[in-house]
Amino acid sequence: MSFAQAPELALLMMFIIAAVPLLPTEAAVIGCAVLAANGEVHLVTVILVATAGCLASDLFNYSIGSRLGMRAVRRFDAKPRTAAALGWLRRQLDNRGEPMMVAGRFIPGGGIVGAVLAGAFRMGMPRFLPVATIGSALWSTYATLIGYTGGQLISEPFVAIALSIGMTVLVSLPIGYAVKRAQAKDAVRERAAADYRSGAL
Repeated sequence: MSFAQAPELALLMMFIIAAVPLLPTEAAVIGCAVLAANGEVHLVTVILVATAGCLASDLFNYSIGSRLGMRAVRRFDAKPRTAAALGWLRRQLDNRGEPMMVAGRFIPGGGIVGAVLAGAFRMGMPRFLPVATIGSALWSTYATLIGYTGGQLISEPFVAIALSIGMTVLVSLPIGYAVKRAQAKDAVRERAAADYRSGAL
């Protein structure tokens, strides 16, 4: 039995994958979106289930940060995939808060790091929950629409999934470039501030 023959099972698997940190959520969402393009499941249902899974993951990561505090944050420093996102989000969270957490969803590892940081820095749940919901919904809509577009362009499901994943990589390149530029600007400002302080002493 294939997922196309049991779309409910595909949606359940997508929810589980989205809810468990570090599993390939993007591929699972795109796969279900391709099913939606073929008429096997409703497009809005894919977005809603993906949003629920991503939000569950955010709440879990938030709870880890709340319980472990900065010990949880330090664990990400040793992981190359999340270390860059950690350094940038750590500097931005206090200044830009909610917008940065939403933007972090579109950075590899940023959703996990942002939720853990929010918990570790004791961001209140009334503040965190709306931001996590918006970020999860926007990212899920983005991934679903890309998968749906791939499914509309190519009828072969596996080729459509591969094309859609390639599209997300192309979209993520300018985002990653923008983050690196922001990191470089922050580093220059920090060095200038440090030089100014050392010169004033």
